[in-house]
Amino acid sequence: MKPFSIRATASASLFAFSLLQLSAPANPAFAAVAIPDGVAAQDPAGFGPLDPAPPTGMTPQQIIEKFAARESVFNQARQNYTFRQIVKVDTLTEDTNRVDGEYQQVTDITFNADNKREEHVVFAPQNTLERVMMTPADFDEIEHRLPFVLTTEDLPKYEITYLGRQHIDELDTYVFSAGPKVLEKGKRYFQGKVWVDQQDFQIVLVNGITVPQDKRKGHEDLSPPFTTYYEQVDGKYWFPTYTKAEGNLHFVAQEGALSQDVHMRNVVKYTDYKQFHATARIIYNGEDITDKKAPADNKQPPPATSKPPQNP
Repeated sequence: MKPFSIRATASASLFAFSLLQLSAPANPAFAAVAIPDGVAAQDPAGFGPLDPAPPTGMTPQQIIEKFAARESVFNQARQNYTFRQIVKVDTLTEDTNRVDGEYQQVTDITFNADNKREEHVVFAPQNTLERVMMTPADFDEIEHRLPFVLTTEDLPKYEITYLGRQHIDELDTYVFSAGPKVLEKGKRYFQGKVWVDQQDFQIVLVNGITVPQDKRKGHEDLSPPFTTYYEQVDGKYWFPTYTKAEGNLHFVAQEGALSQDVHMRNVVKYTDYKQFHATARIIYNGEDITDKKAPADNKQPPPATSKPPQNP
């Protein structure tokens, strides 16, 4: 996202904000969580204490390998789902916290007659943002980094550390930190915390930041922390459904111009997931699991309780 300014040319991604002031609603399924890099945050409602004791029955590495394998299955399965994507980006005045600019777009992700993915914009009111402008990088962030998936194929790129076990509302989870081993030029990665359901071995919540960030004066490319919530769909997979954050985007002063801070509040929702029944199949270890629950789990799935705040 770029600021509208005569002298400023700095850019930043869509979700340029902080989670420090994200407040919990009255009855959240998942509330705000501590942001990465040791920054203190409010005590989250619904979160039990983190138990750092080693897991029982499996080593941390075995858990990592198992949930990454399940994420690989899910990543392939979700390519056969349609859904609706709702984006809302607001800028707010610092004195009254009033919305002074807004971008909205509702897009249906579907398939055409040739079974190829298509995007259909179904609602797009006039863009009233005046202090910032949307960029292609913003939409890339929505599509590829906010709905984070950590697959077996991704494991060699990441340093993953077991942090412990934590009870969140109705779910028992394993908690991990994850960050890139090496920052490759032209590529961006997730860095933060990942919560994995102990029964389904899938990600149910992430809180982190996209790295690296370009902080060069006049060329800022910033992507502050975000939280993405997941819900269970079809009793098989945990899909990303909701991302939210709020805070200030800071553009550094250039050539005598005043610095520019923009207070933003942004929400992305992914809704109405439906499996597209076509000729596509999901093959895992030589077995067709297109209409089956992901492998290596004979237990019944828990209720879909990993829901985001109801009143963002």
